[in-house]
Amino acid sequence: MNYMLVVVVAVAEVTFGGLLVCECKCDIKGIFNFGDSNTDTGGFFAAFPTQKGPFGITYFHKPVGRATDGRVIVDFLAQAIGIPFISPYLKSIGSDYRNGANFATLASTVLMPNTSMYVTGVSPFFLAIQLNQLKELHSNVINNAVSTSLPSVDIFGKAVYTFYIGQNDFTGNLYLGINVVKQLLPQVISQIVYAIKEVYGIGGRTFWVLNLAPVGCYPSLLVDLPPEISNLDEFGCSIAYNNAVKDYNNMLKEALQQTRPDVPDASLVYVDTHSVLLDLIQHPKSYGMKYGIRACCGQGGGPYNFNHQVYCGNTKVINGSILTTTVCEDPSKYVSWDGIHPSDAANKLITLAILNGSIFDPPFPLNHICDLQHIG
Repeated sequence: MNYMLVVVVAVAEVTFGGLLVCECKCDIKGIFNFGDSNTDTGGFFAAFPTQKGPFGITYFHKPVGRATDGRVIVDFLAQAIGIPFISPYLKSIGSDYRNGANFATLASTVLMPNTSMYVTGVSPFFLAIQLNQLKELHSNVINNAVSTSLPSVDIFGKAVYTFYIGQNDFTGNLYLGINVVKQLLPQVISQIVYAIKEVYGIGGRTFWVLNLAPVGCYPSLLVDLPPEISNLDEFGCSIAYNNAVKDYNNMLKEALQQTRPDVPDASLVYVDTHSVLLDLIQHPKSYGMKYGIRACCGQGGGPYNFNHQVYCGNTKVINGSILTTTVCEDPSKYVSWDGIHPSDAANKLITLAILNGSIFDPPFPLNHICDLQHIG
């Protein structure tokens, strides 16, 4: 299925901090996001400032805390509903939370990490911490904290709460074996459901839960935990890994279905971004792209161009040789930016599928409650 969509609407636009912001009608007034590096807009690098180029090269032309060459899904969603990019909650300088906040950080998990970030690289800002950050923000607002950068009280009931988290719980435990990962997945889903109910308790009424990506097609896993050749499908993806992802997504979808009676006046929507990204990877040329599973930024060449010892933007001496990553000439031709994260172009196509409503379950009338702005 080709999910490509061109969203063209006639709207009045004004400039806000260099961004085009829509003066259109939209009943969604903000975005509060929970997630990991797939939707982090600078939280992790606000806490641990280490990012350097070539990240951000396509859209921002400099590193801005996003783990890709340009924008992430929540950036495109913000553009589409006519609000500024949402600020990372952890960024103290220049943040504006009037239209929501982004609690996502790179390497975040749903479950509590059982070791230090300096040992495993896992972020300390797991889902429960992100949830507490939202509660703290909400508390400050309802207690009349004086700040021109805080949202109004009514934003909490008029925002969409997006959840795109769980990938690191999956991939971070694969070295223990696929069966160990499968045992953890119900716990991951349970914590997501708990967070949704907690947000509902403070007034949240619109929830979009994005499912797990087809990580069995990610260069990072195909290089670091290579499956047997017999376990690769016709597109070069791990059958076992992707089957486990499908099991998780089915469980997540069922759990959300069972949760809806507990949040009776809310919209709790399962968003099948997995199917869009999988189609992009399998059929990149159908979308004007060229490479499905090869990283744009990486080292090593070959079908994956990924080397975990020399990650995107780095140079290292290994066995006496100087190895440096390179960046492809045109990132828009690549689904994968760095072997782990989608490119700006891929994130845009995923967002377009969200905006046309084709991957919502149950259906959500986004185009009826919001005059969607064209995303460039």
